Amino acid sequence: MEELIEYILQFGNLNKQQIDLVSSKVKEIELAKEEYFSEAGKIPKQVGFVLEGVVRGCYYNNKGEEITRCFISENNLVVDYVNFEANTTSAEYIQASTHCKLLVFSKQDWEELSHTIVGWDVIKNKMVQKCLYQKSRKSPVISQDATTRYLEFLENHPTLTNRVALSHVASYLGITQQSLSRIRKNIK
Repeated sequence: MEELIEYILQFGNLNKQQIDLVSSKVKEIELAKEEYFSEAGKIPKQVGFVLEGVVRGCYYNNKGEEITRCFISENNLVVDYVNFEANTTSAEYIQASTHCKLLVFSKQDWEELSHTIVGWDVIKNKMVQKCLYQKSRKSPVISQDATTRYLEFLENHPTLTNRVALSHVASYLGITQQSLSRIRKNIK
């Protein structure tokens, strides 16, 4: 819980009573590896905060290939916010890449905080902006060669390669798993 409160307080101030209210609205859940936090074709119903583990955002392209769009690890919000807020069905999945522990707000509790805490919307908007930025595909740039993309991935996500499936890393980089294996062998 402390991690979540520290995270929230980066974006604004809350008094003890407000912190207690936020704490009372959250519940801890665990996701097994490959279990979904939210699914395509369904309306996202919760906002999560990753305590332990890594989740990934993914979708299927028009050829039916699974594409990993982002990885979200500890001490970050995870939510398909646009669809969560609009109450519309999602086109992507948010899936546990490892065993995960999350703190979760239901839609009702998340909205209740906006109605109860003065200034919560400002804090919430800053948290959501950071979340959306992390989910937006910053890299890899497909015009770069695959080795450069992988090296940038290692630089941007140094702890992930030993934690998530290489097939997901390859998908994120836009290359085959065989290409990724070759690149990894050549850099060692």
